[in-house]
Amino acid sequence: MGERARHLAKKSILWLALSLFLGLLLFAVILADSRSASAEPLPGGNVRAIPAFARKYGLPCSACHTAWPELNNFGQVFRDNGYQLMNDRDSPIWQNPSYWPITFRMTPNWHRERTNHQPVDGAPPNGSVVEQHGFDLSGMDVWTAGTLYKNISFSLLPSLDSDGTFGFENAFVRFDNLLNSRWVNVKFGKFELDNLISEKRFLFLSANGGFYQTYHFVPVGASNDFGLGDNQIGVELMGHSANSYTRYSASLVSSNSGNPGLPSNRTYDGYVTFSQAFQVGRLGLQRLGGYAYAGRRPTFSQTFGGGEPIPGTGLGNKSFYRVGFAGDLYILQGKWEFLPFFLHGYDNVFLGTATPANVPLPAGAQAPKWNGGFIETHYYYSPQLVLTGRYEIIRMSRQALTSNPSNLGDIDAYTAGYRWYPIMFSRAGLAWHNEFSLVKTAGSIPLSGNGVGSIPCTATCPGVWSQSLLFGFDFDF
Repeated sequence: MGERARHLAKKSILWLALSLFLGLLLFAVILADSRSASAEPLPGGNVRAIPAFARKYGLPCSACHTAWPELNNFGQVFRDNGYQLMNDRDSPIWQNPSYWPITFRMTPNWHRERTNHQPVDGAPPNGSVVEQHGFDLSGMDVWTAGTLYKNISFSLLPSLDSDGTFGFENAFVRFDNLLNSRWVNVKFGKFELDNLISEKRFLFLSANGGFYQTYHFVPVGASNDFGLGDNQIGVELMGHSANSYTRYSASLVSSNSGNPGLPSNRTYDGYVTFSQAFQVGRLGLQRLGGYAYAGRRPTFSQTFGGGEPIPGTGLGNKSFYRVGFAGDLYILQGKWEFLPFFLHGYDNVFLGTATPANVPLPAGAQAPKWNGGFIETHYYYSPQLVLTGRYEIIRMSRQALTSNPSNLGDIDAYTAGYRWYPIMFSRAGLAWHNEFSLVKTAGSIPLSGNGVGSIPCTATCPGVWSQSLLFGFDFDF
């Protein structure tokens, strides 16, 4: 047994050395062909996992995760039950006093960002390339979650961005199994919307690939700040079957896009979801679901002192909605996962043109509409290696102004990479993460914020191409 352990350790070290060598070789090739330029620091993606649960229950991380931090169905059931296995170890009063349900997470990395057609000083009419690369750090998450008592759960996630900005990604209390029924659970605070495909638990980290474009898209020139992937502040009612094959949720949230302090509005948004999972022979568990989000945003505010807006007094509220469907599908006996997603979006004409409701609309104004979606794939080559890919597309079906080019704001995004896990224990985890992402936007700056602006869109809109390349060690403990 000792000989086998030494062999496995040696094999892991060889894999790590080979991955590092290949990553550094590619890094050297890129540097040899790169041109210097300047750009603003870029945010990395946020993803979640907490090894403290594995420590609490004495389970391996693979019990809850397909590939950390993505949940499998057992992990989904555990989460739906309020971080409980529904046994006598759930309540913290039965735990060893030394047990502390907390995890720290960070990703030291090297990344390169490159965006063309940027209007830098001295650039030709079509703009120039803006590029940056170097060693960097992601933000840091400090996440604690668990039970305060039997059927009373909590989650608290203070986060520190790489630029030092501090905030709370989530903070909620959940009352589980009310009326002695798993179909009645109430969450109160700041939380992730119950999306079938979670942006907080996915396997991408780069500036362009570390978020879903479709979740955060708004038409060019719109004043709406809503993003389907943003955590919201409010209350959620959810329920599920014993195996979580059937799930529903309904949320009522403040119309402030998850920002504390009542900064903008005095109205509320609603979000509903439903999903159903089913076994398909040797293909494994399949899940399909639908969702709908309806909300309102202000177009102007009460003012004082000669026009200074008063926070939280938004007026002229106008409506918007997002509807669609998603799936989580497997083939090859669960080794190959497909995540399809579709969204149809609509913004009121005043939001789409950023026009106050007490001001006449510009000529040719109309309510913008668009369709977006993606197909994401994960191939689980082994418990330690997962290959990832995603293609994402957004197309405007109706522009906010009839004078706009028909493809203004359109997006095509491509991302590919892999994660290799040399270790994954109940006390710590490490992933060697490699990712390349390429995004084309028509007439707008990339949603990642890469670059310094965008060349005005012409009738043909050649598009702005933005690249992200990232190598890093993603660890938590």
